Parts: sequence; C-alpha cells; structure tokens
Amino acid sequence: MSKKKGRFLFIMTAFFFIFVIAAGCGSKEQKAANTEKAATAPSQENAAAPGVSAPPEQASVPAKVADAAGVAVEVEGSKLTQGELEAEMQEKMALIKDQIPAESIENARAEMRKGLIDGFIARTLLNREISSRKITVTEKEIADVIAEIKSQLPAGVTMDELLKKNKIDAAKMREEIGLNIRINKLIMKELGGKGKPTNKEIAEFYEKNRDKFTKPESVHARHILVAKAPEDTEKIKADKKTKAEELRKQLIAGADFADMAVKNSDDPNKQSGGDLGFFSRGQMVKPFEDAAFSQKNSEIGPVVETDFGFHIIQILEHRSEQIIKLEGETKKRIGAFLEQQKKQAAFDGLVKKQKKSANIVVYGK
Repeated sequence: MSKKKGRFLFIMTAFFFIFVIAAGCGSKEQKAANTEKAATAPSQENAAAPGVSAPPEQASVPAKVADAAGVAVEVEGSKLTQGELEAEMQEKMALIKDQIPAESIENARAEMRKGLIDGFIARTLLNREISSRKITVTEKEIADVIAEIKSQLPAGVTMDELLKKNKIDAAKMREEIGLNIRINKLIMKELGGKGKPTNKEIAEFYEKNRDKFTKPESVHARHILVAKAPEDTEKIKADKKTKAEELRKQLIAGADFADMAVKNSDDPNKQSGGDLGFFSRGQMVKPFEDAAFSQKNSEIGPVVETDFGFHIIQILEHRSEQIIKLEGETKKRIGAFLEQQKKQAAFDGLVKKQKKSANIVVYGK
C-alpha cells in the first residue's frame, strides 16, 4: 500500500571531510535543500571543519593551457601532480560511481576534479596560515574524535572495516582529523568568540521555518488484504470482494484481527498481524488513505478496493498535527546548524582572503 519504501541512510558526519567532496560537487540547489533539513541536522562537538575537502562558492583560479610537466595545480610552491590528482579522482569516483547514471559520469568527473583542486588550494593555504599562527592539536583531541566516530558506527561495523571500505589507513585518518581540528580552531579564532548563535537567532530561524517543525496528522493502522491480479476476470474479482466481506463480518463478530491477518491476508506484513505502523497523508494510495483517515479508532471499516486488492482496515490510533516546540533537542540542533553556517562563512572568507595574496596556478583543464 505504501507508494515507496524508505531507505535507511547512515551518515558519518565526522568523515565527510575525508571521504566526500559533496561541497565541491553539489549544486546550489542541493545546498539549499540541505538548509531545509536543519530540524534534523545532527549536533557534534568535534564536527568536521566546513569545506575542508572542497570549499563551496570559491572563485575559480584561471587555468593555464599548458600542464607544466605534469603539475595540476601549484600553490605557493606546493604542487599537486596530474598523476596524484587522477589517482585521488579514481578513488573518490569508485566510492560513488554506483550512485551516478552512466550519462552523468563525465560531468561528475569534471566536478570531482574541480572539487579536489579547490580542496588542495584551501588545504595548502590554511596549512600555511595554521603554521604561521602556531595552532596545534594534541593527541588527546585526536583520540577524542576517533572515539566519537567509533561510537557512531552501525552495529557490527568496525573502524578497520570503515577505513578499508574507504581506502584510507589509520595514519592518514589521524592526519586528516588533526588538520580538521586545527582548522576548526583557526575558524573559531576568526569568529572571535561569536561562533555560538544567540537565542534570538535560534528563535528567528525557528519562526522562519515553522513548516519544518510540524509533525503531520497520522494514523496507526492494520489491515487484511485479499489481493487481486491484473488478469482476474470480473467473476474472480467479485468472489474476492465477497471473501473480504466475509472476513470483515467475522472481525465485527469478535474474531482476533492479528490472527485473522496471519491466516488470511495476502500482504507480506501479515506475519505482524497486518500492522502498518503510523503513516501520514501522501504515503499510501489514495483510496486506502481516504478510508484510513476517515475511520474512528478501533472501527472495522468497510471493504476498500485499490489496485492491490480488497482491504479491511482497522485504525488503532489517530494523531493530530503536532507542532515541535522550540526546546530541548530541537533547540540544540538548530543551534548546531546555525553555528556550522557561521563556521562555513568564516571558512569561505578566510580562504578568499588568503587566495588574494597567494601565488596560485592551475594547469590544464
């Protein structure tokens, strides 16, 4: 009955800067969409510094036609060769190629290349600034981030497996985490103690995004399905509807719904007594939705016909629309999101300022 099945996604926020260059490859529309997810944005004390792998919205450095003996980009004497760039591109593409349509591969490679070059420029410039300001990181700070990452791994997944899958060794991971922490410290210095959003800023964001903090009306339902097939004749359909009506009569007479579902339903969820859990409008086919949201709790509704067949529906609970209040975890998540926005703005500004005085040459396409 559900239009589509949900997918469970696991996001290792602290590993974005190591494995993903979404900031460099993502469109402005994608970034705007991410903003709309602030209500569920995870809060993380040692979250990755924004844009380390590929800072967004940076002005591109003009490219030179020649490739300068295999050099892809040079920043203040530090060089990334074409071979190194290609090797890194292949590693990153291997991680995402299955998610990209064949006709979009070349475009993805071009975006990937630009992202990696922008990332190299940013890393080199920020490393120089970090060194000049003598910003350091301790082993304990690195260990704390690693412990946080381990605590967020899915059940049964080890750190070694994660590193192997993403083709990175432990030493490289520690190096990246160390750099990330130092960049965070640099950004916080740039913010001058103004990185934390105020209560007023959090409240203003909440008011502007009220629709994101609303739980829609929902119902908890279970059903019994007498399935029909495209090749069914009118006689067969009529017989199936009659069967559904007979099952409904037994339920009204007091038969146990879950037991009846296990024995008679054609839906795969019959083993759970036909329980569909909670769903909101738009998640089920229209005839089923209309019936479910119009029924009273515990009522055995009339037989409903959909493209799947004939349904007997019972509503176990009806929840009205709920407004998520600006408190507790919601307030924390908005605060974390706004803080990350401030860090990103500081990061972009810092890189832009550094690029103005740096000698940067990008070779080839």
